[in-house]
Amino acid sequence: MISIEEALHAVNLKSKEISKEIKISIDKAVNLTLFKDVYSPINMPPFRQSAMDGYALNLHDDFTYSLIGEVKAGDSHQPRLKKGEVVRIFTGAPVPDSANAVIMQEKVMVDENKITVENKLPKEHNIRQIGEQVKKGELALKKGTKLIPAAIGYLSSLGIHEVSVYKMPSIALITTGNELVEPGEPLAYGKIYESNSKMLQSALIKLGFTEITTHKVRDNYTDTYSKINDVILENDLVIISGGISVGDYDFVGKALKELNVEEVFYKVNQKPGKPLFFGKKGNTLLFALPGNPAAALTCFYMYVFVALQKLTGLEGNGLVKVFAKSTSNHEKMGDRSLLLKAIYNDGKVTILEGQSSAMLQTFAVSNAIVKMSNGMDKINEDDVIEVMLLPV
Repeated sequence: MISIEEALHAVNLKSKEISKEIKISIDKAVNLTLFKDVYSPINMPPFRQSAMDGYALNLHDDFTYSLIGEVKAGDSHQPRLKKGEVVRIFTGAPVPDSANAVIMQEKVMVDENKITVENKLPKEHNIRQIGEQVKKGELALKKGTKLIPAAIGYLSSLGIHEVSVYKMPSIALITTGNELVEPGEPLAYGKIYESNSKMLQSALIKLGFTEITTHKVRDNYTDTYSKINDVILENDLVIISGGISVGDYDFVGKALKELNVEEVFYKVNQKPGKPLFFGKKGNTLLFALPGNPAAALTCFYMYVFVALQKLTGLEGNGLVKVFAKSTSNHEKMGDRSLLLKAIYNDGKVTILEGQSSAMLQTFAVSNAIVKMSNGMDKINEDDVIEVMLLPV
């Protein structure tokens, strides 16, 4: 049994990006990762640009200027200003070559065709220079950058309409168990409604992954072996829920062994989620998660999320970590590290009641995980602790 830190290191080490490049329209590339460096095809801004609404001046020694015209955003004409002349100008409009400063409209007094400024201005004041953001031929965004909405907007502003990105991984979700019934069906005695596939699929979609297939198998060795073999051949990542423990009807581990799946690790010294398997066959990664819903989702965020980042060309840093002041007291029993569901808000974190691996009610309102490692026996109120933020 290995530690959380060893497990995370192993996932990072064994997970490699899918070296498949696809070209895609920029408006469909959100949450994808750049496959190669992108260089700017233009200067940005492409002309001297006004940073605000006001007046573009050809500076002289006096405080009074003659108003001779107007330049709006999108105008292409070039008024020629003599010293002591100004034009009315608006944010984003091209500054005439003969103007050498812009003053905001609140800083002037206007009297018909004359304006008076409050103070003398330095040259190039309030003017965005050509190529100030990025120059033609310069690196705009580097390979491995995740295309968040701001990145999409930035590349679009450079006139880029298509980008090369990493192919998103194909993912198979398998749930196991004779006791599982689909929501909406009658619930017979001894049965429970199946929730893990919908939960994990929703988590994947939330993260931007859409190439997902779901599969269900009963607690039967032949069916388990056959289904896992099929999805390994067709997918980059396989996530199995349930059947990985050591019960008489837990067939996943045996099937993985018979299929010659490399076992990177099995069992992590943590609660919840001890019976976690991570392996690899060829280029396909496999996670076998515990069947208990809260344990499955905890393992997904802790480990599968890291693998997904690496598969799509990102660094694999996992959940965002912050420090926060605890509003709770919590004592750890036993020697396993705890992964505790919590609520983080404005620099404070509250560890929630109801930490059972079988219960999702607490997870449904949490937005963070607090890790209590082996060396931590207790968290006291007002302790500053590390918090992992869930992508909710």
